[in-house]
Amino acid sequence: MSVRVRFAPSPTGPLHIGGVRTALFNYLFAKKHGGTFYLRIEDTDQTRFVPGAEAYIFEALEWLGIAPDETVGKNEKFGPYRQSERKAMYQQYADQLIHSGWAYYAFDSAESLDAMRKEAEANGKTFIYNHSVREQLDNSLTVSREKVAERIAAGEQYVIRFKTPVNEILELKDIIRGDIKFDTNLLDDKVLFKSDGMPTYHLANIVDDHLMETSHVIRGEEWLPSLPLHVLLYKAFGWNAPEFAHLPLILKPIGNGKLSKRDGDKMGFPVFPLEWKTDEGTSSGYRENGFFPEAVINFLALLGWNDGTEQEIFSLEELVEKFDLNRIHKAGAKFDPEKNKWFNHQYLIGKSDVSLAESFKVILDKKRISTALDLTKVVSLIKERANFVTEFWDLADYFFEAPTTYDEKAAKNWKEETPALMQQVISELNKMEDFTSANIETLLKEWMTANEIGMGKIMQPLRLSLVGALKGPHLFDIIEMIGKAETVKRIEKAIASL
Repeated sequence: MSVRVRFAPSPTGPLHIGGVRTALFNYLFAKKHGGTFYLRIEDTDQTRFVPGAEAYIFEALEWLGIAPDETVGKNEKFGPYRQSERKAMYQQYADQLIHSGWAYYAFDSAESLDAMRKEAEANGKTFIYNHSVREQLDNSLTVSREKVAERIAAGEQYVIRFKTPVNEILELKDIIRGDIKFDTNLLDDKVLFKSDGMPTYHLANIVDDHLMETSHVIRGEEWLPSLPLHVLLYKAFGWNAPEFAHLPLILKPIGNGKLSKRDGDKMGFPVFPLEWKTDEGTSSGYRENGFFPEAVINFLALLGWNDGTEQEIFSLEELVEKFDLNRIHKAGAKFDPEKNKWFNHQYLIGKSDVSLAESFKVILDKKRISTALDLTKVVSLIKERANFVTEFWDLADYFFEAPTTYDEKAAKNWKEETPALMQQVISELNKMEDFTSANIETLLKEWMTANEIGMGKIMQPLRLSLVGALKGPHLFDIIEMIGKAETVKRIEKAIASL
């Protein structure tokens, strides 16, 4: 069988970064084996549908460079790719299970089931709708076939439940977790078809995976408890089951448990690939926070997987080449927001100064700042200090605008003799014809040495005059960039101000 894997999100809100990793691992596995990665929208629960969520999913995967080969409106070989548009086909499969004895009609009201749950709780027990109680409840196992037909014809509401086998030990295999055993006596009889005429996730998922010829199901660990039901459904239909691989959880940076939006809000990092806006507010996204899509792909790939080496920076092509489900860990992977910034830094410094200058120009244009300076040169001087292009302005504002204030702590370096020394610096600068960084540095240092002036007495006040703080790249590079006239003007302003 050729490899066909899927990502099957529900459009109930923005795509969580954990969902993105699931999509990525499916994509990598498909490409590694020359297979197909498809996306199916699982929207059978219309009560949880959120407008805009579906478009968000597609936009996020497109931005990340892992768009599906088949999906809604694209190469619909096994379409439709929205479950809500496949609604008509699920009834026949539910009926098939009824006729083969693998499922039954249940007429129990929500009120009666709730009462039984409360009664069980009062007795210190847990109510489970399974083999232990199903033959005492209001379903087609306890009512004649004729009576069932009458009740359905009369419009009485019902659900269709799976009839879980009794006294079986299911010995199942997971690519990541190995051999797993489940006791069927501990399973409940899940609802497969709801009273509103829509299938539940379990039925629709299995039917669609089969009809769409899914070879491997790679999904999150939270679906592991559903594995026995899904394997039993394949058996009930007489279909070959795909291979399963359940991915480890992405864990909170601090403490225990699964990474959540609350963690991001609390610690100030995104948990969504793109920004998400609602009436209640805006949730930040990795794209809007200045992350490169390649960096997001890279750090997500290493959450639970490695290639067995010390390598940390991988292109998408390298990930495809090296990806192996057998190298995914069972244990959860800690999310590290600071390390994620490091990844983005690696990609930033690896980009050409020309492309970074183009991105910086967009920022300057928004600030309505025009300049004759060589932005490529500016970028080359500051990029080692940046994790994001969005930080360029704070790292380089002094190249374009003279400081209007001076850092108070740094201003303590401005002593009583400093104004006179800065006037001498101006005189030395004005003598220079070759106004390049190397020449300025050589001549000023020779002057300081000849006059026995300590470096600290000149360098720190000079930087403060030009930058407004003790920050920035090589001082003489700054002087060359802004030019002699602007350098002198800023020193004179600092003398007057400080």
